[in-house]
Amino acid sequence: MARGGPQTPSDWVTRAADDAVRHAGDDAELITVASGASPSGPIHLGNLREFLTVHFVAEELRSRGLDVRHLHSWDDYDRFRKVPAGVDESWHEHIGRPLSAVPDPWGCHDSWATHFKAPLQDALAAMGVEMDELSQTELYRSGTYTEQILTAVRNRDRIEQVLARYRTKAAAPVAESEQEAVALADSVTVEDEPTGDDLLARFPYKPYCRDCGRDTTTVTAYDDESTDLSYTCQSCSFEGITNLATQSEGKLVWKVDWPMRWAFEGVDFEPGGVDHASPGSSYTVGKELVKAIYGGRAPSFVGYSFVGVAGMAKMSSSRGGVPTAADALKVLEAPILRWLYVRRQPKQAFNVEFGPEVVRLYDEWDALGRKAANPDKRDAQVLAFERAAATTTAGTLPTPEVVVPFRTLASVADVTAGSADMISQIIGRVGHAHDSVDDLQPRLDRAMQWTSDFVDAEDRTTVRATPDTARLAALSDDESRWVSLLLETLPSPLELDEVTSVVYGVPKLARGLAVDDAPTDEVKADQKAFFKLLYNLLVDKDRGPRLPTLIVALGADRVRALLGS
Repeated sequence: MARGGPQTPSDWVTRAADDAVRHAGDDAELITVASGASPSGPIHLGNLREFLTVHFVAEELRSRGLDVRHLHSWDDYDRFRKVPAGVDESWHEHIGRPLSAVPDPWGCHDSWATHFKAPLQDALAAMGVEMDELSQTELYRSGTYTEQILTAVRNRDRIEQVLARYRTKAAAPVAESEQEAVALADSVTVEDEPTGDDLLARFPYKPYCRDCGRDTTTVTAYDDESTDLSYTCQSCSFEGITNLATQSEGKLVWKVDWPMRWAFEGVDFEPGGVDHASPGSSYTVGKELVKAIYGGRAPSFVGYSFVGVAGMAKMSSSRGGVPTAADALKVLEAPILRWLYVRRQPKQAFNVEFGPEVVRLYDEWDALGRKAANPDKRDAQVLAFERAAATTTAGTLPTPEVVVPFRTLASVADVTAGSADMISQIIGRVGHAHDSVDDLQPRLDRAMQWTSDFVDAEDRTTVRATPDTARLAALSDDESRWVSLLLETLPSPLELDEVTSVVYGVPKLARGLAVDDAPTDEVKADQKAFFKLLYNLLVDKDRGPRLPTLIVALGADRVRALLGS
C-alpha cells in the first residue's frame, strides 16, 4: 500500500503505531497488537471497532517493514449469560456454562460461540482483515495457563488489595460491555475489611462445576501446598475438588485474566471501549495487576467510543438483533465500511447509516478516490482512503472496474425492478461504457440490495403499465405544448447528456428561448410544473428518480407510449 508522495500525513493510526513501537522497544523482533471479543451474540458494528482499530495499527506497522502479529482472542470460555428473544426457553438450562459448551439452537454450528464467530470471520475476510485467532476455551482447557493461574492464586491477597482500592459504597455499576459484565462480580460493595470467607468469595479463579458444567460455584477452601480447590455448586448442589496444577476446569476472573494475557502474550497495543479505561475498570486495574502479579507492563491503549446505527429498525427487523458487519457489507463495499472506522478518531462516536445517507456516502468516497489519484493532494483524508482501500497482504480490495455513481445504479435498479442485465444495458446508455455486468460489481449488487431493503415502498418507482388517458385528455395548453416539444426533440438514440438538455430545455423552448439560455424565473416555475407532470404520466407520482435517467431507462418507445404518442 503506497505511503510515498510529497507529503507525509499522519493520523490516529500513525500515533497508535508509534506508541506500540515504543512499548515494544528498539530491540523487539515482533510487535504484538491484540483484540478480543466474546461471541455471546451477533457481533455488531459497535464490536467491529475492536477488530478494525487493531487491524489498522497492524497494517501501519507492516507498511513500515516491521514484523507484527494481530492476535485476536475469542472469549468463548465466558459464561452464557442469558437467553435472547427468539431462542427456545429450554436454553435457560445452559446459563452459566461456557459459550463453547452451549449447543447452537439453530443447529448449523457446533456451539453457540461458533455460530456467532463464523459470520464475523467471513466478513473480516471480505474486508481484508487477517489475524491469528485464539480460543480461550482451548487455551484454558489445555492447561496452557496453568502457571499463570497458580501465580494469581498465590498472590490472591495482593490482587484483593488492588481490587479493594477501587471498590466503593456506591450503587452497583452498569456493564457497558460483555467483559465489564463479567468483571462486576469483582466490584461488589464492601462495608468492612474482608474476612476469610470474603476472600474465598473473591477468589481470582472460578471453577466450572464438574457435574453440571456451570460456573455457579462457590469456593469453600483452598490448600496452597496441594493446590486443591474445594467448591460447591448452587445449581446442582455438587461438591467437588479440582486441582489447579493438574486439572483445567475453570478460568481466572476477568480483571485478572486480561492482564495475565498481556504478560503471557507480550501485548504491545490493545484498544478497548472507553468504559474499560474509566476509574476502577478493567484496564485501570489491569495496569496495576500485570506489574504486581506478573512482572509485566500494560500495553499502549486507546479507548474507542460507541458506534450506532441509523435506520437500524429496518435492518434488524428480520434478525431480531442489531446489524452486523455481514449486514453492512450487503450495502457497502468493503473499503467504504473500513473507511467509516479509520477516518475518525477512536474516541469519536458515530452512526453507520443505511437510509438515504448511503447515497451521499458513496458520492463522498468516489470524490475522495479522485482526489487520491493526485499525489499533490495527499493529506490525512487521502491517507484514510489509502488505509481503507487496500491492505499490505491482500492488495487493493474489490472495487468496480467501471465506477458508476451509486445513486445512478440505485435509480436504474429501482426502475428495472432489479434486473442486472437490464441495468447493465441502461448504464451503458447513460454514458458508462463497460464490457459486462461484472465490470459494475461489487457495487451493482449493493445498489440492488439497498434499493430492495432500504427504499420505502412509497418511494419506490413503479412505471405505469398503460397511459393515463384521463390525465392526458385534461392537459392544459402549456402542458400539451411541453409534452409535444419533448416528443419532438427527444434524441435518437437516447443519450443521457442530450436527454438532460432536452428535459430542462423544453420549458425554455415553450417561452421562445434557446435551450442553452439561462432560465428566467418564469422558466424555473415551468420546469418545476413540467417535471411533476412527467412524473405523473410516467410513474404516477409527483417525484422519482432523475428524469433524464428515468427516460433513458424506459427507452424512447415506452416514453412515447406513456405520453400518448
